[in-house]
Amino acid sequence: MATDPTKLESFDSGTFKEQYEYESFSPNPINHTWTWDDAKVNTMLETATRKLGELNAFSLIVPDVDTFIRMHVVKEANTSSRIEGTQTNMDEALLKEEDVAPQKRDDWQEVQNYVEAMNTAIEELEELPLSTRLLRNTHATLMQGVRGEHKLPGQFRDSQNWIGGSSLNDAIYIPPHQNEVPDLMSDLEKILYNDSVPHLIRIAIAHYQFETIHPFLDGNGRIGRLMITLYFVSTGLLNKPTLYLSDFFERNKAAYYDALMYVRTNNNMLHWVKFFLNAVIETAEKGKQTFNQILELRNDINGKLLSLGQRAENGNKLINYLFQQPFVNVNEVSEYLDVSTPTANRLINDFEELGLLKETTGYERNRIFFFDRYYNIFRE
Repeated sequence: MATDPTKLESFDSGTFKEQYEYESFSPNPINHTWTWDDAKVNTMLETATRKLGELNAFSLIVPDVDTFIRMHVVKEANTSSRIEGTQTNMDEALLKEEDVAPQKRDDWQEVQNYVEAMNTAIEELEELPLSTRLLRNTHATLMQGVRGEHKLPGQFRDSQNWIGGSSLNDAIYIPPHQNEVPDLMSDLEKILYNDSVPHLIRIAIAHYQFETIHPFLDGNGRIGRLMITLYFVSTGLLNKPTLYLSDFFERNKAAYYDALMYVRTNNNMLHWVKFFLNAVIETAEKGKQTFNQILELRNDINGKLLSLGQRAENGNKLINYLFQQPFVNVNEVSEYLDVSTPTANRLINDFEELGLLKETTGYERNRIFFFDRYYNIFRE
């Protein structure tokens, strides 16, 4: 009995092709009307879609939600970059460059580029569809001025790359030959708009295919994960970029890579789709909890700020700033509030007494203060 090539259970991932002294993997196109028999996929798909809708509802009811989006983006940027080997912690990612140890500034810059790439891509979605063009633009931003800046920023690769190992001879995985990349990426773009396939199945398959094609010389993991959030926003599944799967992927890093490779070696797309749906379910639920904690913290702080009397107005302005930038110094506060340094110092002292700021350096001068209660919500 012939198998149905458009069923997840019958997926044929592709073939290994002989190149000069190595074999590359040539994936099959993915733009099909996908179906499946496994009832668990339906159950997980329904749950993931509902959880995503609940998370989106939070983003619509949280006052000034854009204030809190920055921390979501910074956490995603740091986590996605850490999967690729950068050593920057989230607290360091939130510091200014001059406050970061010199030996960590390259990694710090890569995280900042990711933040800029995400923010710019979200803005570009207002003018451009999610497409290979937008992904190339985003890649150019990601690679500017960092270690990958000489690896064709914003362009698909023109040479063979590989994953793992020191060369093509001992690589763990060798993506398709560079001549195949344009057609494969064109096919990938088409599935993003294939209305015969449910959204979450579409983006699950598209993410697998992107990482399998590995269309850029560098930055493929980060762009491929960033593409997931861009898809959610571009389709209206999310009104704001509030769900990022890199945290789940990093905590399950070996399983993540194994699931992707298992599709290539065993044609098991079903396993990958379930892994992806589980990532959405768990991450969306965690995102709801994060918003709940933010609302509880905000309500608690509003009560405390009333005790500041005439300074409460500046206190409210400062807390709004801290929700975007939880590490500050006196000069920043003075400049942001347009007040004198002594006035900024007094307000910071008030915040320390209220338990809203902690000094982190132990220095007498050049002190940095930390809004730890807010930061810890994202670190958990």
